[in-house]
Amino acid sequence: MGVGQQIKRLRIQKEYSITELAEKSGVSKSYLSYIERGIQENPSLHVLSRLANTLGVSPEELMGEASTAEHLPPVDPEWLEMIDEAIKNGIRKEDFAFYLDFVKFKNKQGN
Repeated sequence: MGVGQQIKRLRIQKEYSITELAEKSGVSKSYLSYIERGIQENPSLHVLSRLANTLGVSPEELMGEASTAEHLPPVDPEWLEMIDEAIKNGIRKEDFAFYLDFVKFKNKQGN
């Protein structure tokens, strides 16, 4: 089941109209509609978190990954904020990978 179908199923289960879920979660009604209809298949983690919180589930459950996520440690919210800020400031995955390689190199030099 796709994320949009999962959101719609939970919304109906909670007896929320699309307008109510949009208002409660702070996600625009049109964007929520796009997600539910599968037009927007990759909503941001920020949007998924808002919807999940409003629906009383985890973002992983919305994405159908609850069984996998149960085995992972929780992500520190500060890491998520730093990642979001890095993305907003133009940091690319390649930049981060380069930096990570540099840190690994420096740590090996220190041992």
